[in-house]
Amino acid sequence: MTLMKMLWANITLSVINRYLVFTLCLLLTCIGLLTQHLWLGGWPLTIIAGFFTMVGVIDLLQDQHAVLRNYPIIGHIRYLVEAIRPEIRQYLLEADNDALPFSRSQRSLIYARAKNEHSDKPFGTLMDVYENGYEFISHSSRPMPETDPNLYRISIGNEQCSKPYSSSVLNISAMSFGSLSANAISALNRGAKIGGFAHDTGEGGISPYHKKYGGDLIWEIGSGYFCCRNEDGTFNPIRFAENAASDQIKMIEIKLSQGAKPGHGGILPGAKVTPEIAMTREVPEGVDCISPARHSAFATPLEMMEFLKQLRDLSGGKPVGFKLCLGHPWEFMGIVKAMLETDIIPDFIVVDGGEGGTGAAPVEFADHIGVPLREGLLFVHNTLVGAGLRDRIKIGASGKIVSAFDMARVLALGADWANSARGFMFAIGCIQSRSCHTNKCPTGVATQDHLRQRALVVPDKAERVAGFHRNTLKALAQMLAAAGLDNPDELAPHHLVRRVSATETRLFSQLHYFVNPGEIIEKSPSLSDFYKTSWNMARTDSFDALRG
Repeated sequence: MTLMKMLWANITLSVINRYLVFTLCLLLTCIGLLTQHLWLGGWPLTIIAGFFTMVGVIDLLQDQHAVLRNYPIIGHIRYLVEAIRPEIRQYLLEADNDALPFSRSQRSLIYARAKNEHSDKPFGTLMDVYENGYEFISHSSRPMPETDPNLYRISIGNEQCSKPYSSSVLNISAMSFGSLSANAISALNRGAKIGGFAHDTGEGGISPYHKKYGGDLIWEIGSGYFCCRNEDGTFNPIRFAENAASDQIKMIEIKLSQGAKPGHGGILPGAKVTPEIAMTREVPEGVDCISPARHSAFATPLEMMEFLKQLRDLSGGKPVGFKLCLGHPWEFMGIVKAMLETDIIPDFIVVDGGEGGTGAAPVEFADHIGVPLREGLLFVHNTLVGAGLRDRIKIGASGKIVSAFDMARVLALGADWANSARGFMFAIGCIQSRSCHTNKCPTGVATQDHLRQRALVVPDKAERVAGFHRNTLKALAQMLAAAGLDNPDELAPHHLVRRVSATETRLFSQLHYFVNPGEIIEKSPSLSDFYKTSWNMARTDSFDALRG
């Protein structure tokens, strides 16, 4: 009997806890209505109680949320807290070095450099220098005088290119108009013009905002062929030649895949294809805009090389290359074999890391598809070295690069220059609210809402873009001088060090495998089995692996 009483008491208490607030609101509403003529000043309380009573009734009747049916009114607290959880974590709970995906220390560094403020840190590092994975550059006992970072430029374009481009070693990575707002694109391009560096258009085409301020452009061409397509979505060489003739376009980049969602196409719903976006991408207004997962202009590595040559010819000899997030190793090696077979050599290759991504992507693609930047970069570099092509092809690297050390790391592993996307987004005001896909970006960076993007003042943010670029290269110059180096191209794997245990560090040259020049095509016995096997699987007539 006692047990039954306890059970009944527990059930009663549970019901009271769940429905107490709703019951009180209902009682207050009824009492207020019945006594309104006695106490005229009670109507505000009656209205408030009545409002919450209506909310409670709706909660009980709806069938979408079990929490609200069991906890009318108070159940909304759960959804409220869940909605503001990212902000609470970012502003109150996040440690300075928690990278989610960028830490407060990283963001603060970018903001300070963009505003030309001091980015020096007092009282020593906050990093645990004895933690596994800690990395640093070894300094020289004979530091060099600091060199002018404005001289850190490379020439992109091999002997098959008649219009090589003198590029900065830090440029704006691919971000499309449509993903970013008109004001964001304008600020980035104006900043690129001020600072003398390049701005990648992204695959969404060349918008009026890319062209407005005259900053150097790298025209990225994806599988949707925006700004150079026929009505059926296939490549249109005439439209390409017309747009590529612009002096503002310095290089052409074929996008095979991107770090955010490699191997995944995209669709912009018709409702979002505004007149402005339709005009930019040269697609029908109000109709779904589709970017297929694969290109229709080529189906094999050999056809890809012929397409690349076609673009170079149609552009009047401008540098042409391609961007990829590394996937199957034999596919890239098949492309390299096609280069050797056709003697059509790209001017550059941009390696995008699987950790990249400026917009929204399916969770599995963002978390578990695509080779990370370091491994992808090293594989591309090694393959070109082993095939005897490295001195004819420049390599760019992109993927969470926001500081001078990030640049130094990829330059030491084989890159000739670095691209940054989110670094420049922070420079124009991004606060990492992670609402890029909602069209409700609070700073006007990643939205097509005209009212929201008014908050982004182009002249001010353009100066910040140029400031971030200038001060990051200045920091790189200081690091190089401390290491006893004059120029970024002198950085090598033996200059960087990584901690591998509490008592041991290793040079990058000891940690990573490096192929010797010509070692792949000469079939050197010392070549690793991984590279041998992948090379033997590679084909020029198909992207599929050769079996047997």
